[in-house]
Amino acid sequence: MTGAVPDARAPARDLGGSMVWTQCVEARPFAAERVVCFPHAGGSPYFFRSWAKALDRFEVHAVCYPGRAERIAEPPATELVAMARLIADELRPFVAERPTALFGHSMGAAVAYEVARALEADGAAVGHLFASGARAPQLMRADPAAGTTWSDESVAATLVELGQTDAELLQNPAFMQLVMPYIAADFRMLAAYGGDVDRPLSCPVTALVGASDPRVSVEQTAAWQRSTRGPFRLRTLPGDHFYLAADPPFALIDEAVRGR
Repeated sequence: MTGAVPDARAPARDLGGSMVWTQCVEARPFAAERVVCFPHAGGSPYFFRSWAKALDRFEVHAVCYPGRAERIAEPPATELVAMARLIADELRPFVAERPTALFGHSMGAAVAYEVARALEADGAAVGHLFASGARAPQLMRADPAAGTTWSDESVAATLVELGQTDAELLQNPAFMQLVMPYIAADFRMLAAYGGDVDRPLSCPVTALVGASDPRVSVEQTAAWQRSTRGPFRLRTLPGDHFYLAADPPFALIDEAVRGR
């Protein structure tokens, strides 16, 4: 779920405040555009470490949620919208400086959506929102019992179902002690989130889903159309919930941002 620390990566950029939310995968000061990537529940910025080479005309950044990677000593976040607003505060100079697209997968799609809402509410223009492997916000219903609904056991079972974690790894005490706390916290935070589309975005939105995703249907993905007044595209791709691990949608991102 977390991956290894890449050998070459620009340091996280401190835009003020005590927490740094983004890591620059490969600094490209002359790139015309940026893509900021938001990991899934339990994910880290390392999930996107290979994206900079393929998206070579972009400067790629990845969000690091608290409780993992370089932020392992911090307690995990518990409230998705509040976290998104802090990330938006850090990204505001990015958006003002260069066109910036947001790409979120699974839980990251909800976080990216709320970041886009916060930025647009403050008058900032988001270049594009990519919502991958996630139900539309209005289909997410807050579960007041999320803390008990998502036990470590139910989280572990879901990880195996989604195909990104080996069942044997969940028997490893070190893994369970180090990694499960922030993975479970992410699941609970997402379960407690209730999205809406009362203020549709202005930016273009592209929604992506794996054709064999066991948790998100094409219909639930298509409902992202209500999240924006701008152009909308739906793309169904081969694979399951983590279709992008084996075949990242690089060409699609490039084409969508170019407006093709």
